[in-house]
Amino acid sequence: MYTFEPVKVFGTYTFLIVAFILSSNTVQAQSTVDYSLINNWATTPNTYPASLKQMVIDSSFTATDVFYVYPTLYTNPNDSAWNIDLQNKKQREKVIEVAVKNQASAWANAGQVYVPYYRQAHIRSYSHLNGKGRSALLLAYSDVKTAFEYYLAHYNNGRAIILAGHSQGSTHLTLLLKEFFDNKPLQKQLVAAYLPGVGIDSNEFNTIPLLTHPDSTGGFVTWNTFKKKYHTSQYINWYKGKASINPVTWDTTKVVPKSYHKGFLYSNGKIYNNSFETHLIDGGVWITTPRFPGRYLSFTMKNYHIGDVNLFWDDIRLNARNRATKYWYTRN
Repeated sequence: MYTFEPVKVFGTYTFLIVAFILSSNTVQAQSTVDYSLINNWATTPNTYPASLKQMVIDSSFTATDVFYVYPTLYTNPNDSAWNIDLQNKKQREKVIEVAVKNQASAWANAGQVYVPYYRQAHIRSYSHLNGKGRSALLLAYSDVKTAFEYYLAHYNNGRAIILAGHSQGSTHLTLLLKEFFDNKPLQKQLVAAYLPGVGIDSNEFNTIPLLTHPDSTGGFVTWNTFKKKYHTSQYINWYKGKASINPVTWDTTKVVPKSYHKGFLYSNGKIYNNSFETHLIDGGVWITTPRFPGRYLSFTMKNYHIGDVNLFWDDIRLNARNRATKYWYTRN
């Protein structure tokens, strides 16, 4: 589950693969998903699921769109397929009840939310990047790209754009930024790209900067969340040296007291604020043990990757609204 609660964590599997899979610009012939069919979208402004009904934006933010790509939910070790069937019922339920409810909702007050279903790559793809894993990830990206192209042609109508994702979703959005925004006219419509859960270099893009001020627009932000004892081989191999901001202050403040933390969304649907200190490190942030009912159960968690978004849910919500406001203020 992608809510922050004491559940089995599958490990930090969102490695820096962008440069690797970009070495292939083609995908083996596959059927193309038809995104003119509303059934292939988990969310559009006209088809909000019940989990977003209480988060409808006010009229001052309808000039901004949010294009959200969900993290890896396809994890069944007994499933031998490399990409999930687009019509898989259980996967669709996870997208709505887990990813949209607990992650996309953080951006729902800042713009009109679009969430395409896509043929997500299985979690094992990240450990088979020399073979079928790369093909699976490229196929997944081809769906995200096709959905975004349809969105641009039929939904956007010149509105500002927030890109939001996590984990595998952030991987695909990084590729999308390179292909559609980096040093291209569409960058003028970019409010910000929120890309937590992956390792990204500060200079990953030519003209899209890492944003180190809470009001800045036109670039990206990223972070990876760790426990205090973060200096593991995974951290050293995949995250050390990568870009990161502090997702409480949205700058490079090294230590932020818990009094600044706006709040995380727990699985009971409640927001808990002032819950933990945040420490900016090389390639991410580590946090003190979050304070919430039953917090002792979190001691068993190996890492906090699973909570990259909902640990900072209200911090994201307020920052996205702030950036969207700043974007339009500077253009009027």
